[in-house]
Amino acid sequence: MKIKFRLIIILLLGMIRLANAQSRDNYNMWFQYLMSARLTDKSTLTALSQYRSFDLAYDTRLFLVSTYVDYEVANEVKPAAGFMFLVLDSYKSDNSKKERYEKRPFQQVTLGGNIGRTSVSHRFRVEERFISNPDEFIVRLRYLISLRIPFNRKGEKEKLYGILKNELRMNVVKEDPFDSNRITAGLGMKVGKNSAIEVAFINQLETGSTSNYGYIGYRNSFDWRKKNKNK
Repeated sequence: MKIKFRLIIILLLGMIRLANAQSRDNYNMWFQYLMSARLTDKSTLTALSQYRSFDLAYDTRLFLVSTYVDYEVANEVKPAAGFMFLVLDSYKSDNSKKERYEKRPFQQVTLGGNIGRTSVSHRFRVEERFISNPDEFIVRLRYLISLRIPFNRKGEKEKLYGILKNELRMNVVKEDPFDSNRITAGLGMKVGKNSAIEVAFINQLETGSTSNYGYIGYRNSFDWRKKNKNK
């Protein structure tokens, strides 16, 4: 357990060192809290908050809150609907900050499965983006493939796992339909029965630019289903 915890610390320190060494828009930090709660045997509520910065923590890049509810219509097939609110901070050419607000309803379908002991998830999402300053409306399509790779032996309790993700994002109506491609690689460590800490490196490719993030996340899962008292 101590060795695994040291691996997490080493990766985290490495990301902080890189964050201090790199310039704006080349290396940024990304902090996230995610909560999921089972509402019924078929439905789950997911909520998250996220903060991104141009430096270690203080130079705000983005803040968002989001929530959605999914429903399992077939084995490992979960359509969902949700809403996201964002505050977007970016730098203008004169090095001053520009703040924009975004309201984003979205719909998605998640397909789950396994390759051996590795769990695989495919998520297809449609977003309707209402952005202010100036007013803009964009419909965006996203496809995310996620792998969760257990590092424990079969039959052992999971403590450490690997994370691999790739997400392609495309705009429906725009001169340049390509929005971005985001690759994530990292480690997760269970710190309780229903909680985990995750650290990762994120590379985001956009038209004409590339951004790198050091990611630190914490996740919780809950069971809010009503128990059958007659059992």
